[in-house]
Amino acid sequence: MKNAFLRRHTAEDIDGQIAKILRGLGNPEPPLRIEDVRELLRLDTKFYSSTDSGIFRETISRMFVGAKQVINRPSLLGDALTKFQLKALWLPDHKRILIDNSVPKIKHRWIEAHEVTHSVLPWHRDCLFGDTEQTLTPSCHEKLEDEANFGAGRLLFLGERFLREGADFAIGLDAVKTLSKLYGNTLTSTLWRFVECMGDERPLVGLVSIHPHRPVQSAVAVPVCRYFIRSRAFDEQFPHVNENDVFEIAKLYCGRQSGGPLGEAKISLTNVRAESCAFKFETFYNGYDALTLGAYS
Repeated sequence: MKNAFLRRHTAEDIDGQIAKILRGLGNPEPPLRIEDVRELLRLDTKFYSSTDSGIFRETISRMFVGAKQVINRPSLLGDALTKFQLKALWLPDHKRILIDNSVPKIKHRWIEAHEVTHSVLPWHRDCLFGDTEQTLTPSCHEKLEDEANFGAGRLLFLGERFLREGADFAIGLDAVKTLSKLYGNTLTSTLWRFVECMGDERPLVGLVSIHPHRPVQSAVAVPVCRYFIRSRAFDEQFPHVNENDVFEIAKLYCGRQSGGPLGEAKISLTNVRAESCAFKFETFYNGYDALTLGAYS
């Protein structure tokens, strides 16, 4: 999955909605208490089972989506969940966030912030989980999800505050780890926000992948590269570099350690003007994912 670059006016509209929430909370100190956000917006959180069809039917039989009673259209919500493999959703009529109870608790914070963004963007209300051809197309769904991810990052990292505080750190994974603890967010979400926030003018690239030299022990297929995060400057100057390229770079210098720093190296990348540009790459393994950061040096 790649990060998306929103149109400027869309990003500004989302920033405006997130700023309203933060003002309503009195511009809090990090880490943000997501329960305070729910209380401010009068939202609640419930859980459902996507693996037990009986419990699932019982849950959706009491729910509404938009102005439509799901009990009269029992396949509406189920179709949306199945089609897009959703692990959470926002139900506007009930002001409720539903989370699949199979989702690990560590991911709930991001999921709730994501669904909160859906709830405060007025143009999302009429699009989410409708049953028209347009609203159920993958392209429409992807656009809404990109916008909600953008808003979740702005909310959990307290808007522009992260940019100001992040600027005090040297670019590197040490900064990501420190900011992760300060803001109470995962290393993955912090790496994502760090690359996007600190890379408006400086080419930065991030990758969340499997360990470069340790096979994955799993009964189900696991993607080699989960997230590929590029700054605007990186995307403009190195559009030909993809997630597989970065993973192969990490394999060059990473060791086989079972946790902690895996290694670092200076690597040259060629930009769109055929110029050779030196990057510092480093990788850290948290026991589940390998996080790689490449910064133009």
